[in-house]
Order: sequence, then C-alpha cells, then structure tokens
Amino acid sequence: MIVYHGSNVIVNLPDIEHSFRPLDFGRGFYVTTVREQAERWARRKADICGTSKAIVTVYNMAKEFNGLVCKCFEEDLIEWIDFVCRCRDGEKDYSRYDLIKGKVANDRVFRVVDMYQSGIWDKERALKEIRMYPDYDQIAFISQRAINQLLYYDSYYEVMKI
Repeated sequence: MIVYHGSNVIVNLPDIEHSFRPLDFGRGFYVTTVREQAERWARRKADICGTSKAIVTVYNMAKEFNGLVCKCFEEDLIEWIDFVCRCRDGEKDYSRYDLIKGKVANDRVFRVVDMYQSGIWDKERALKEIRMYPDYDQIAFISQRAINQLLYYDSYYEVMKI
C-alpha cells in the first residue's frame, strides 16, 4: 500500500522522536493514503515553519502487522470521537498501541470535535455533522517498532505553496 507524509522536509528515515505533540491519535508519526491530504499537510507545515518548501514523502507500507498491537477505527465514530478527545486532552490511551488507523479530524471535523469536547454539542449532533464531511484517513505509527516493520521509503516530491 502507498502512503504519504506531508512536511517541510524529506523524511526518508521516519521516527517517533520528532513528534512534538499528541494529535488525534496521540504522539507518533502520521501518514495517509490520500495524496491530496498529504499535500495540504505539507503546505500547512511549511507555513507554520516559515519555510518555502512543502514536501510529500512517499512510502510503501507492508500489509502484515505481525506481532503489532493495532487499533482500527473503521465506521465506529462514537469510539473514535471519544478517543480523539482523550488524546487531545493529553491522556495516553494511544500508548497501548503500535499503530492506529482511522478518520482524520481535518479543519471542518476538528471544529465539530471542539464543539463536542467543549460541551456545546452533544455526541449525537457532533456525529451527525462528521458523517456529512468527506472521509480522509490517517495512520499513526505510535511505536518505532511499527515504523521499522511496516514503512519503507520510496520517494518524495515538492508541492507548490498556495
């Protein structure tokens, strides 16, 4: 399977040490199967860092998760939204896993999660809103062991900043 990582640098040797804060699925190295999503992440990272380069690194990801503890949020948005909120609150639920796969809280979904997390919307309203947005995915490598076992550098390309 081909996966992508958006950044402002080429990441040919990914690691979890450069994950500076917990995101949707905690602290880890994040990739996606959606090329356009990685390109948006690359542009955002370049803007945040004030650099001129937006880079997408391409990897081949093995399909065999032998010996790894994986969490996959398929269509269960109820469990997903609570997990994302706990991770954003700094809880360490994610550390039980080597790899976590599921929906990404893009900008629009992120606002819905914030409305739910702050108590403005109840869970039913938040989930109804999330289901209306297009699906994007993310795969979080939580352990270095998962990266070493599953992720193989292929190439990179630069995207134009908008």
